[in-house]
Amino acid sequence: MKADEARRRHAALSQEIEDLAYRYYVLAQPSVSDSEYDTKMRELSALEDKWPDLRTPDSPTQKVMESLSTDFRAVTHLERLLSLDNVFSDEEFAAWSARATREVPVPSWLCELKIDGLAVDLVYENGRLARAATRGDGVTGEDVTLNVRTIASVPNKLAGTAVPELLEVRGEVFLPTGAFAQLNERLGDEGRTPFANPRNAAAGSLRQKDPRVTATRPLAMTIHGLGARRGFDVTSQSAAYGALRELGLPVSSRYQVVDSLDGVREYVAYWGEHRHDVEHDIDGVVVKVDDFGLQGRLGSTSKSPRWAVAWKYPPEEVTTKLEAIVVNVGRTGRVTPFGRLQPVHVGGVTVTAATLHNEDEVRRKGVLVGDTVVVRRAGDVIPEIVGPVLANRTGDETPFVMPANCPECQTPLVRPEGEADTRCPNTVSCPAQLRESVFHFAGRGALDIDGLGYETATVLLEQGRLHDVGDVFHLRPESFEDLRGFGPKKIDQILAGIEAGRHRPLWRLLVGLSIRHVGPTAAQALAREFRSLDAIAAASADELAAVEGVGPTIAAAVVDWFGDERHREIVERIRAGGAQVEDSGPAAGPGPLAGITVVITGTLPTYSRDAAAAAVQERGGKVSGSVSKKTSFVVVGDAPGSKYDNAVKLGVPILHEDGLVTLLEQGPDAALKISQPSADTPTG
Repeated sequence: MKADEARRRHAALSQEIEDLAYRYYVLAQPSVSDSEYDTKMRELSALEDKWPDLRTPDSPTQKVMESLSTDFRAVTHLERLLSLDNVFSDEEFAAWSARATREVPVPSWLCELKIDGLAVDLVYENGRLARAATRGDGVTGEDVTLNVRTIASVPNKLAGTAVPELLEVRGEVFLPTGAFAQLNERLGDEGRTPFANPRNAAAGSLRQKDPRVTATRPLAMTIHGLGARRGFDVTSQSAAYGALRELGLPVSSRYQVVDSLDGVREYVAYWGEHRHDVEHDIDGVVVKVDDFGLQGRLGSTSKSPRWAVAWKYPPEEVTTKLEAIVVNVGRTGRVTPFGRLQPVHVGGVTVTAATLHNEDEVRRKGVLVGDTVVVRRAGDVIPEIVGPVLANRTGDETPFVMPANCPECQTPLVRPEGEADTRCPNTVSCPAQLRESVFHFAGRGALDIDGLGYETATVLLEQGRLHDVGDVFHLRPESFEDLRGFGPKKIDQILAGIEAGRHRPLWRLLVGLSIRHVGPTAAQALAREFRSLDAIAAASADELAAVEGVGPTIAAAVVDWFGDERHREIVERIRAGGAQVEDSGPAAGPGPLAGITVVITGTLPTYSRDAAAAAVQERGGKVSGSVSKKTSFVVVGDAPGSKYDNAVKLGVPILHEDGLVTLLEQGPDAALKISQPSADTPTG
């Protein structure tokens, strides 16, 4: 690139970044994802590295990119608020730390979570909150004092006896992820546009002209920095956090002081795995020199401190084009819209499709075909379309219309009154339902038939070797003749899996039948109570609903399923194929773990999470995804996350894998005797 070309690119990119910053910080209506913004800023910085004369004081790389809204009075901060430089890899962090420590050896580093919120500056005079302001451009911000006073975690008066004469603190205002979901649901019910993410929801909530509106939003704040102060003498960041906590200010309990760069890397890696165990969004880790004297020696640039950096995690939200909305038909006939996307990299993978759940959800989110949309992928969760970027609409977008007929079998679709889901009622011969139902029937959650995966099921159905799940136990070696890809080893694997499937417990067969609403918990309860498939089929809705863990909705679905002659014929073919349709031995009664609720967290040495849960459920216990005072035991493996912390806080008995074995084999009394909170379990 020549100098003139670089200058033109720099000017265009600078203007684009200024516009994006205005939409992000002032309007709280971002038009691109954070990662795309970071990419543009890094390109601008790279241009300035190559052509230094382009790095002028008004360049976006030299300014804190948070402009002002005219809705609030401008105020000047007592000390300038800087923004952090970012690193995105171990190599970049190594280069940054080498620069930071070149002339100043650093004995300890403070690591803390980077909250994805709104930066706010608080000023306390003689212990009372005198002013609260947004960061703005780092020198001047917006006065949001009245709105900040509505935040429950921000004290209007400092606690304790050692109250400083003047104290300026900085932190992040955020909306917890649970509260964000509830807020968006309420906005959707009111016909209003939902927020794109919790950070924008926090910004929009804090910038309400009427503080009474802000007071209805459960905002929170965490303090992470100091500005001007008199009468507040501390020597390190970590000591400051302890003193701030004694004053009643909200300080995170998740920060950690480490004595090496390897310690920093371990902290970053741990929270990269556990970022969703936190009650708010995080987008990385902030690494700081702990000692204030060393911070002062390192100093800062015009924009950023040299003693701190943000190590950003891979993005989990990006923007891309919604090219089409099509529907998928599931094993129970549920018709689910999903978006076909221009390929985009998010959360470590390339995404080309994302769910939209149902017709009402498409309408609530307000997405149109052709929109630029925000796509989220958190961990292993299925990618989801969050909403449209309204600022990017051209007028060429078109609304989604749910098809009238099933795209696979052309049967007219139905939407039962009072339900959100549209369904294909052709549960017997719809090709899509047959593929999904056979795959589910053979899956790990049901009969766990090794070798009979989705592709195999599809081939067998398309070639007429299977017609539905009733044929699975009738497959023989000759069923695979002339089929490409089915060698002797593959056939033996499938037939061995089918033989094992014949002897699975009754509840697994019940799950495999794809009866609406019947999952493992309800299936186990029905199997314990009735002991055979015939008894379940003959039971009335009232008899079924009386079983603990079933209820009227599941009972009605079971009665409807067995009331269909085609389903009863499938059951007869399953029986004729040699499958176990009743539980042998004496009636199990309520089960040895009846009334026991277990939470499983972390990685166990020998049990998979599913196997441990199934073992508890097979003995009548319940497995929950969250810890409460009613939890009986928390089973803890490696890297357990916040569920372990909650168990310790609530005094819930904790078991490791040997304790789980005791619980399963000897019952809750024996397990209780060996349960204990574990001091050496890692919590980050």
